[in-house]
Amino acid sequence: MTLTDLNNGFRDDEQRRHVQRVIHDRLADDRDPQECRFLMRFWWQLVMPYREVSMDELRLNTSTPKLDVIQALISAIRSSHADIDAWITTRQQAFPVIQDRGFSASPANES
Repeated sequence: MTLTDLNNGFRDDEQRRHVQRVIHDRLADDRDPQECRFLMRFWWQLVMPYREVSMDELRLNTSTPKLDVIQALISAIRSSHADIDAWITTRQQAFPVIQDRGFSASPANES
């Protein structure tokens, strides 16, 4: 299954950016760098018409709960704008915001 069509499935840029915020803020956790890397490649895939990441790569590098969420998003994108909105609402409730440990660990941010 190719993912290069995903950038065309959004109602507008605002809806796409909202989905990307959910992925960035709630799924891409830097405590697991490999998984985070592939989730961020998927994040880019939502904008780009060329291949950033494949489903096989996501399957190999993403935990089952997060892979299920990504697959639900792909289905929503290919289904309807209303399904994307529902995905956003559901995921925001299901996953807490991830704390950016790299930012908080930097010397400039120490008290």
